[in-house]
Amino acid sequence: MFVTTKSGRKIKLPNDTEDAEITRQALADGTYLSDEELAQLKPVTEFSELESAVKASVGRPMSNNPKKPINIRLSPEVLEYFRATGKGWQTRMDSVLREYVESHHR
Repeated sequence: MFVTTKSGRKIKLPNDTEDAEITRQALADGTYLSDEELAQLKPVTEFSELESAVKASVGRPMSNNPKKPINIRLSPEVLEYFRATGKGWQTRMDSVLREYVESHHR
């Protein structure tokens, strides 16, 4: 069975037989924690020296030149054209505008 993420990626879920094999291998690899060991685990928030490292590693890296959100009025034809090109249309529109700026910035 497959599930589709919000971004459109398809992820295959294991069937019952595959899931049982995955579980068997996970238990056999020696990293299984008992209930007592699990109870001793603490959240990363209790380790201030680790918390910033974990937060910094989540998500995309910060851009050196982040894009800025704006509101803009466009003709319906322009908007329809770029939207019809599919996912990533705003990035393509940015690229066209960037080319224009580079060719007229002198």
